[in-house]
Amino acid sequence: MSRLLAAMTLLLSIALTIIVTIACSVPIILAGIIKLLFPIPMVWRSVSAFCNLMMYCWCSGLALLLHLNPWLKWDVVGLEGLNKKNWYLLICNHHSWADIVVLCVLFRKHIPMNKYFLKQQLAWVPFIGLACWALDMPFMRRYSRGYLIRHPERRGKDVETTRRSCEKFRTHPTTIVNFVEGSRFTEDKRIETRSPYKHLLSPKAAGIAMALNVLGSQFDKLMNVTLCYPENDRTPFFDMLSGKLTRIVVHVDLVPVAQELHGDYVNDKHFKRGFQRWLNALWTEKDARIEEMKAAASMK
Repeated sequence: MSRLLAAMTLLLSIALTIIVTIACSVPIILAGIIKLLFPIPMVWRSVSAFCNLMMYCWCSGLALLLHLNPWLKWDVVGLEGLNKKNWYLLICNHHSWADIVVLCVLFRKHIPMNKYFLKQQLAWVPFIGLACWALDMPFMRRYSRGYLIRHPERRGKDVETTRRSCEKFRTHPTTIVNFVEGSRFTEDKRIETRSPYKHLLSPKAAGIAMALNVLGSQFDKLMNVTLCYPENDRTPFFDMLSGKLTRIVVHVDLVPVAQELHGDYVNDKHFKRGFQRWLNALWTEKDARIEEMKAAASMK
């Protein structure tokens, strides 16, 4: 693709994405205000259903934009057995802003609308922040170790946010999405955090442990999703917008939610250690799978 065509595609993609986002987020924000003014269960359920419909429209708009790229190929494994009437906890590695687009587009017809654990900073993004608030997505604050030492009263705030948010999802099928690494992967972050993995940051277990504890057996399955952009590993989101993204590889594992995964992560140290071992084992397998994906791509 020529630089001129890539630049034109980038500008067009940005413009269309902004239009689709505004067109879908404004009705969601207005509906969220109605839900805030009339905290009645019947109103809340109707507004939530409308907001999910508008998010589906947003996902479909993004799918159309991706479809306009004739060079993009999808390599997807594991969609069998998914159902929009079930509850899912979806965990995924986090490499790029493109990850959110991929998950929304790929799963929009297979599972309930995704609810993301978001960084607090995203609450201030125009349109998107308020729309996510109206969709009941939890905003998480990340505190450094030094800050928590100086302000111990802040410990456990993210866990409490998770608990309150999960309580809202009891009444209708929901997919809770957590990028458990807590941040997008970069080689610098991997070295800085001393991650034992080659392609991943170390996973943070508290959020998904609390979600499993609150919703318990209501989760039908845990979706362990592995994403990879083997031919656009450096800048997948930019390449997606500029029409240069050529391959998206997605592998979905459906993991049974065993009784051993339900417990008090905050106060039960034995359960906490066991849960961390279980999650670290999943991440070891995921790291090896990404290595296989990249190796397979290099051979083509």
